Amino acid sequence: MQTTSAVQDQPVMRKSHPPGLYLLFFTEMWERFSYYGMRGLLVLYLTKTALEGGLGIPEASATLIYGYFTGFVYFTPIIGGWLADKYIGQRRAILIGGLTMAAGQFFLFMQPALSTQAAALGLPWPTMIGLLLLMLGNGFFKPNISTIVGKLYEQGDPLRDAAFTIFYMGINTGAFIAPLVCGFLAENLFATKDASGAILNYGFRYGFLAAGIGMLIGQLAFNLLGKKYLGDVGLYPEGQSADKNKVVVKEPLTKEETDRMAVVFIITLFVVFFWAGFEQAGSSLTLYTDKYINREVAGFLIPTSWFQSVNAGFIVLLGAPIAALWVSLGRKGKDLSIPVKMGLGMVLLGVGFLFMVGAVMQRGGDVADQTIKASIWWLIATYFFHTVGELCLSPVGLSMVSRLSPPALTSMLMGVWFLAPFVAQIAGGYIAKYVEELGALTVFGLIAGFVILAGLILIAISRKLFYMMHGRG
Repeated sequence: MQTTSAVQDQPVMRKSHPPGLYLLFFTEMWERFSYYGMRGLLVLYLTKTALEGGLGIPEASATLIYGYFTGFVYFTPIIGGWLADKYIGQRRAILIGGLTMAAGQFFLFMQPALSTQAAALGLPWPTMIGLLLLMLGNGFFKPNISTIVGKLYEQGDPLRDAAFTIFYMGINTGAFIAPLVCGFLAENLFATKDASGAILNYGFRYGFLAAGIGMLIGQLAFNLLGKKYLGDVGLYPEGQSADKNKVVVKEPLTKEETDRMAVVFIITLFVVFFWAGFEQAGSSLTLYTDKYINREVAGFLIPTSWFQSVNAGFIVLLGAPIAALWVSLGRKGKDLSIPVKMGLGMVLLGVGFLFMVGAVMQRGGDVADQTIKASIWWLIATYFFHTVGELCLSPVGLSMVSRLSPPALTSMLMGVWFLAPFVAQIAGGYIAKYVEELGALTVFGLIAGFVILAGLILIAISRKLFYMMHGRG
C-alpha cells in the first residue's frame, strides 16, 4: 500500500492511537452536532403552523420532504468521495463540505416570514437553499473524514476496529448534545409561551443558528491543527504526493480486491432495510412521540426534540462495553464475522420496533384521541434495542469499507456504503407517510418483521461472504 506520510508509517502493533484520531473525533463531533441539531427540529419545523413559527406543511408531505432530504444527504457522498480520491484529496473535501454545511444552516436561520414560498413544496426559498447546501456539503464531508480514520492505520493493525468505535462515539457525542441544545433554544429559551406554559411560537431559527456555529467550531479546529496531527494524510488525491515528479504505477484490481468490493455492495443492499427502520426516529417516531407518548416526568414536559438524544446517549454509554465484547470474543477465538454482526444488528432493530407495537396496543390501538398516552418506557426500550443494533452494524460497516477497499477507491466505496441510508431515507419517508393511512400498529409491525427477516438471511449467507473477504472479515 502506498503511504503518504510518516503518520501512516507506524508499526502494525502500535500500543496507542495516533493523536490525529482525536482531532477527527472532535471535528466529526461538531459536524454531527450541526446535523442532528437541525434534524431534531426539521419535521417539527415543517409541520407546525406559521403562527407557531413553522411552515404549516401537512404531515404526509413533511415526512416525504424529510425522507428525500435525509436520503440525498447520503447520496452525495459517492460523488464527494470520488472527487476526493481523484482530484482534491480528503482534507480539502472536508473543508469544502464543512463550510458549505455551515452556510446551509445559516440559510435555515433566515426568517421564513420575509421570503416567498416555493410553490412546489411549500418551502421558503432560504429553507430550500439551506437544505440543498446541507446535502451537497455532507457529500464532501461524510465519506472523507471516515476514510482518513482508516488511513491512520496499517492493514492488520488490531487497533483499527477500536479506532472506528472511538470515532463513532465522537459522532454520537455530537448527536447526543445537539437535540438538547438546539431543542432547548427552539422549544424553551426562544419560544413564546402562554400563562400555562403551552408553546405559542417556537424559536426554530435559533436552533438552526446554533447548528451552524457548531459546524464552524469543528472546521476551525480541523484546519488549525490538521497539519500538526495528521501530517499529509488525506491531503492529496490517491496516487499523488507532495513530490510532483514521483511516478506511481497503478496496478489493475486483483481477483481478491474485486471479491472484497462485491462484499461491500452486497452488505450495502442488506443494510438498506436497517436504515429504513432506524431513521424513523426523525419522522414517524418523532410525530408519534409528540402526539401519543406521555412525555411528562416529575411535572416537566420533555421537549419532543430531546428524544433524538436518547439513541446517541445510549451509544456513548454502550459503545465501549460492546467494543470490549468484540475484543474479548476475539481473544477467545470466538469473534463474530462482519456479516454476522450486521445481521444481528438488524434483528435487534426489529425487536426494538416490537416495543413500539406494545406502545400502540397500550393505547388501545390506532385511536386518534391524543389524551390517551402510552408509557415513555416503550419508547426508551425501542431506542435501547435500536442502539445496540446500530453498534453491531454501523461502526463495523465503516471499518469494513476501510478494510476491504482498494486504496485508490476507499473514499468512493465509503460513498457506496452511504448509498444504503440514501435509499433507506427515501423509503423511510414513504413509510412514515403511511403511518397515518395504515396505522402505526401495522407499520411498526411490518418494519419489525421485514428487518428481522433480512437480518436472518444475512446471517444465513455469512459464511459465503466471509470467504469472499479473503482474510479481512
